[in-house]
Amino acid sequence: METTHRLDRLKTLLAFAIIYFVWGSTFLAIRMGVHEVPPFLLAGIRFSAAGIVLYLWMRARGTASPVFREWASASLLAVLIFVLDYGLFFWAEQRVPSGIAAVMMATIPAFMALAEILILRTQRLTLRLGLGLLVGIGGVAILVSRSVGFGEGPINTSGALALVVAAISWSLASVLTRKLALPESKVMSSGAQMLAGGVLLTVTAAMLGEFRGFHIRAVSSGAWFALAYLIFAGSVIGFTAYVWLIHHEPPTKVGTYAYVNPVVAVLVGYFLGGEALGARTVLGTFLVLTSVVLIRTTAKKEAKSEPSVKPADSRYRGQPPRPSVSDPAFLSIFIRRRHLETRRTSAG
Repeated sequence: METTHRLDRLKTLLAFAIIYFVWGSTFLAIRMGVHEVPPFLLAGIRFSAAGIVLYLWMRARGTASPVFREWASASLLAVLIFVLDYGLFFWAEQRVPSGIAAVMMATIPAFMALAEILILRTQRLTLRLGLGLLVGIGGVAILVSRSVGFGEGPINTSGALALVVAAISWSLASVLTRKLALPESKVMSSGAQMLAGGVLLTVTAAMLGEFRGFHIRAVSSGAWFALAYLIFAGSVIGFTAYVWLIHHEPPTKVGTYAYVNPVVAVLVGYFLGGEALGARTVLGTFLVLTSVVLIRTTAKKEAKSEPSVKPADSRYRGQPPRPSVSDPAFLSIFIRRRHLETRRTSAG
């Protein structure tokens, strides 16, 4: 019994290490890759490969393939999540340090809160939430400001704008996913979205002319390693560890990766990528993460008193909203709830 408990504890520690440090280090891997492979093409290869692995894995386990309507929903989300969010993020990492890019993307909860206030109307603008939004804006302003430098230069303007658009796009996808019909299996849903996103990213790369002048033989072994790391460590292994944790740990505890990843990204970028780490970066990161804590804790408290948003499809009326890979916190609660229901059914 003690041996089993110790083994479970080791599995839990390993899974947390993966979502903390592997996911946190993928930002530097992206920067390494986009220096040699065009950004949209690199993202397309990554998510096509990861999507195929997850899709075939679930099909081998007997999970049904998505129906046409579910593929359509996955493709719509793929435009927002992968083409606009990840595509712009990969593009921005050609211009912005990986650690700063990770911190900028940590503003997603702020845009999600705004979407819930203005679009879904499932959230109220409280004093705490308003403070969180202002602190987050202040953190971003410090990172991009040309007048407040603390001895560091400002980040690239076009790269910063691309990251803001990417964060907004992810937030819109998180709103839409609650209204769309997606596969019942969350792994299949994620695989379908990754696969559709990979194809759309590759098409976008072709439309932008990224294949012209690109010579695959000129890509170094380091860039290929970065791509393999993104596919298998970042997407396949990382997501598997994440889903395992959801079944064994409280969702709020699993969600702490959102606070840890930017810090890991900044430190990995500094120690392994030679990126600057000065007062501007430290202060901006601190303010953005403080904003994330304020917003996420406020949203959790307010959500208890607000009605759930049900999918528009009448087939799912009365059931919980369907999460996707675009909404980690919502996905955590949903999968854990389904797991507990399955255990109760098995016990009965």
